[in-house]
Amino acid sequence: MSRFREESIKTLGLGLQVFLMCLGAVLCSAVDASAPLEHSHRHRLSLHRHRERTGKEGQVLHRSKRGWVWNQFFVIEEYTGPDPVLVGRLHSDVDAGDGNCKYILSGEGAGTIFVIDDKTGNIHATKTLDREEQAQYTLTAQAVDRATNKPLEPPSEFIVKVQDINDNPPEFLHGPYYARVPEMSNVGTSVMQVTATDADDPTYGNSARLVYSILQGQPYFSVEPQTGIIRTALPNMDREARQEYDVVIQAKDMGGHMGGLSGTTEVKITLTDVNDNPPKFPQSVYAMSVSEDKVSGEEVGRLKAKDPDLGENGLVSYRFIEGDGMTVFEITTDTDTREGVIKLRKPVDFETKRAYTLRVEASNTHLDPRFIAWGPYKDTATVKVMVEDADEPPAFMATSYSFEVEENARDGTVVGRVHAKDTDVANNPVRYMIPRYTDVEQFFSVGPEDGIIKTTRPLDRETLPWHNISVSATEIGGHHQDTKVRVNIKVKDMNDNAPEFATQNEILVCENVSPGKLIETVSAVDKDEMVHRQYFHFSIAPEAVNNQNFSLKDNRDSTASIYVTRRGFSRMTQDVYFLPIEINDNGNPPMSSTNTLTIRVCSCDSKDTILSCNVEPYILPAGLSTGALIAILACIVILLAIVVLFVALRRQKKEPLILFEEEDIRENIITYDDEGGGEEDTEAFDIATLQNPDGANGFLPRKDIKPELQYPMRPGGHPVANSVDVDDFIKTRINDADNDPTAPPYDSIQIYGYEGRGSIAGSLSSLESVTTDSDLDYDYLQSWGPRFKKLADLYGTKDSADDNS
Repeated sequence: MSRFREESIKTLGLGLQVFLMCLGAVLCSAVDASAPLEHSHRHRLSLHRHRERTGKEGQVLHRSKRGWVWNQFFVIEEYTGPDPVLVGRLHSDVDAGDGNCKYILSGEGAGTIFVIDDKTGNIHATKTLDREEQAQYTLTAQAVDRATNKPLEPPSEFIVKVQDINDNPPEFLHGPYYARVPEMSNVGTSVMQVTATDADDPTYGNSARLVYSILQGQPYFSVEPQTGIIRTALPNMDREARQEYDVVIQAKDMGGHMGGLSGTTEVKITLTDVNDNPPKFPQSVYAMSVSEDKVSGEEVGRLKAKDPDLGENGLVSYRFIEGDGMTVFEITTDTDTREGVIKLRKPVDFETKRAYTLRVEASNTHLDPRFIAWGPYKDTATVKVMVEDADEPPAFMATSYSFEVEENARDGTVVGRVHAKDTDVANNPVRYMIPRYTDVEQFFSVGPEDGIIKTTRPLDRETLPWHNISVSATEIGGHHQDTKVRVNIKVKDMNDNAPEFATQNEILVCENVSPGKLIETVSAVDKDEMVHRQYFHFSIAPEAVNNQNFSLKDNRDSTASIYVTRRGFSRMTQDVYFLPIEINDNGNPPMSSTNTLTIRVCSCDSKDTILSCNVEPYILPAGLSTGALIAILACIVILLAIVVLFVALRRQKKEPLILFEEEDIRENIITYDDEGGGEEDTEAFDIATLQNPDGANGFLPRKDIKPELQYPMRPGGHPVANSVDVDDFIKTRINDADNDPTAPPYDSIQIYGYEGRGSIAGSLSSLESVTTDSDLDYDYLQSWGPRFKKLADLYGTKDSADDNS
């Protein structure tokens, strides 16, 4: 490329400058357009400088630098030659060829993949490149002065593209594939589309141009070469004949031409079911049998129409369409086994009919409209059912029997007759009996051969009006099967019970009752049944007809009224009257009984209100009324309350023996929470506190002992401040307390937790001695006095024992 310069000419105007700039741009575009036509990898880069001067003298000149003008470099991928591949050449116009210009290359792969000759500008690829890993590299070229490393040209970027070759076969990334298509589909029905990918450059050559073909699965299926769509190729493919197909599809690049690379994938195609098959009975006639002793609902037999379709397409329903046993048998469908189940609708009788013929139809419940023309989707078969003879138990002529018998009938009275016969062809004789659990008390018997029922003893309707028994019939010489029938026997009533009062209540009448007064209406009951127009008749018993106290009137409606016939009654004279009454039932034969009516005389007020019907108040002393009794009881209660109160006051707590001014404090314990300094410490506490705390300011008298003389505090009772003989002090205080009548009658305990300073005994605490192995000698405790004798015996003896051991 040539370099253009513009001279600053004052006579040229701004229009000429614009014209020249446009002309330079056109020339650059022409060079760029012609560069791709070169087959060589060498490209020269030129630098255009632009100088601009103004038309006035003395104006500064400006130089405008333009960037590298470059073209793309190409290098073939997967090149495996012995020498590095020459990618291209960089050259600048400032390079005079004297070696002062140095070319520098930077960017992606510079120095590792791409190297440059810093003198000539030639670029070489030192490694094999893979376009699928990286399709292009961006590099930066710069020309600098070799001596000073100063840039001679501005840096410029350029691209090295990796030219593709067919080095990658097609791949099916989502294989293997699974597809479904209905059976009996038309030719050309789309099954699915498979797609392969090629890593080669689809814009360069035919390396990534794929063509699909089928290697396995013909002639059932085909594939479109450009799209990879798999379609059916044969009509009427039957699932029942073959359900699955394994198809292999190939994808080949280079447009399918020779030399191209290829890849394959598997496609498993399954034919789905459609209802294209009608049900079919394997045989036209089915023979079955049923015993006559079977009951309704029992299964007779099964039959099945085969349908090779699946799911709801293979569902079959069954029904009877004709035959002489349509009312005797029924057919249902077993949903699990798809069988037709024939059952008894009602029992059959071998002696009546011995064979039945039925016509059964099996049909699909779900039809496909596309295949209705292939129908009909049903089939028929004939079923013949033979009735087998069975040894049936005898059958009674009636389902139940009802009889009547008079009560009190003599033994052996005929009640009725039951009849049963053998329904089998042999017609064997029958034997009858009464199960004992239906007639526990055995009131009846039955003739074993004739079935005549008789009484075994008289019956009482009033005890049991109905007898419900069973009679069984057994076939003689058969399998001892029996049949039972219900027999209801009603005991007819006879007038064998006399009437009696409906209630046995006493009648109360006032002492001042007036003559003719109605005091009671009596009625009667009878255990026997009352017939129409039958009533009870009442009358006073003959032995009391002449009584002067009461009278009776029969009301002729099964009741009677009792009246008083004299004036006034006295309880003191007679308080209870007995009136015998005869009752007749007018039955057949008539029955009568005598019942006694009890009438009690009571005390009443002026309004005939009954006050008392007892005679006990009359034996009480005269003048002692109810109010007097209440007063006596009240006095007794008050006296009892006074006694209880007096006893409660006597049980109050007695006064204490010692009178304290404020509060009686028992067993005071005074504790100091600091450790003392031993026997030499006389300032830690006041030893005077060991005396009676309550007597420090005076004495308190004891109520249980009256002192004759008040003892003052003993002089010298307090220890000297510097005294160390605690043992003598304690003994003295104990002696004073024992002889002091003013001391309280209990012990007061004083505790001091201060041990004092400088004690030769040290600490007596066992906390440390238990956890440490000490070899201390405790013999010195013997010299401490009788107070420490126990400690000396315990510790000294133990130590000596240990030493001996």
